[in-house]
Amino acid sequence: MSIRTVLCLLPCVFIAANWAEFLPNTKPISLSNNLPVRWTPTEGIAWSSEIKGDGQSSPVIWDDKIVVTSVVGDMKDNNVIACLTLADGKNLWEKSFDSSLKVKSSLYVSRAAPTPVADQAGVYTFFESGDLIALDWDGGVRWQKALTSEYGEIKAVFGISGSLAQHEDLIFVLVENDGPSYLAAFNKSNGKQVWKADRRSRISWSSPAVLTLGGVPQVVVSSVGFVEGYDIATGNVLWTVDGLGGNTVATPSQVDERSLIIGAAPGRDGKDAASAAESNLLIRLSREGDKWIATIPWRAEKAIASFSTPIAYKGLGYWVNRAGVVQCVDLTDGSLIYAERIDESCWATPIATGDRIYSFGKDGTTTVFTAGREFKKLESNRLWDSEAAKPDTNAAAREATAERRAATAMFSGPVQYGVAIAGDRFYIRTGNRLYAVGH
Repeated sequence: MSIRTVLCLLPCVFIAANWAEFLPNTKPISLSNNLPVRWTPTEGIAWSSEIKGDGQSSPVIWDDKIVVTSVVGDMKDNNVIACLTLADGKNLWEKSFDSSLKVKSSLYVSRAAPTPVADQAGVYTFFESGDLIALDWDGGVRWQKALTSEYGEIKAVFGISGSLAQHEDLIFVLVENDGPSYLAAFNKSNGKQVWKADRRSRISWSSPAVLTLGGVPQVVVSSVGFVEGYDIATGNVLWTVDGLGGNTVATPSQVDERSLIIGAAPGRDGKDAASAAESNLLIRLSREGDKWIATIPWRAEKAIASFSTPIAYKGLGYWVNRAGVVQCVDLTDGSLIYAERIDESCWATPIATGDRIYSFGKDGTTTVFTAGREFKKLESNRLWDSEAAKPDTNAAAREATAERRAATAMFSGPVQYGVAIAGDRFYIRTGNRLYAVGH
């Protein structure tokens, strides 16, 4: 089943048939008004299917198939790619690959965090082990490569999570870590490197985005103090905005044909708090001949994007902080329209459709509220029973250190990690389960 999406802010209209990448809703699109508004653990769930292992990536959809990735084993020994049917969640095929970089699997590290991309030829997956794997729609291996062998070992205490991006016959991989860091483009048909742009070694979990700005498709990266636009064909830097802080998670979101918004938040123990307060902003691009000029018309100093990416919708921007407060900003001048508490903080990025915003809370409650200058909560939807989902608290957990107790509390049950849309359904992914919400 396909989804019909329409550009709501750009001057042209196009039809997009699939949810084929990470956060397509961070580009100016409008979705079906028939998506469900209310569901419970026993009502409004079309199906749910168990996923082998554990993973944090979002699902991707092509035609009547949905793909998720996960890792299996105490040392994240295997990378798993599973393809299910959209209609009923039945497993069509499942492929497992030996990991090129085995590290202890725990609550502290990313687990199959990068989201794949898909096209008519198949699905392209990337794992924090550095393994890049392309499969056809029957599950056959088209090509695979270990980036750790070619570019060096990935060194990140908490792992990496940058999702893939794509444009025509290219896929883009961002690796940000204490080891070699880079943005690289690979040919979809054979996996050969087209270009590689070396970057400073730094820790970040943000993902690249392919945005068409000033009529030119480019790869935009927001990470550790900088936002940069890269030439699709060559990997050359077109423009740079620096002097930022706390922009280590959120993906750039497009506003219109010349503008994008950036999200940022203070790090652990308030790190980068001052610079993060000035790094939730709008960037506007212009050109003088071959020279790109990036300006900052405004900064939203009262907005914070902690885990999810801010979205732009019908002239307004929506940020969500770690306390579960949504901050609505006027995209013309950055002024704060309102700040209202919703049910939960979200790790999955909110989705806007019609007159509604959906915020998929970390612990399983999705808040549905009105899109617009006045906040009104419409529904609070539980995806699973919270008590039944709680793990047992054993003696080892009770004796854990304060830091470990805090981490255990953060992951004290299933997490809504990512969402995809097809037709009138949401497809919501937790660590080991996929839900189809809607009729």
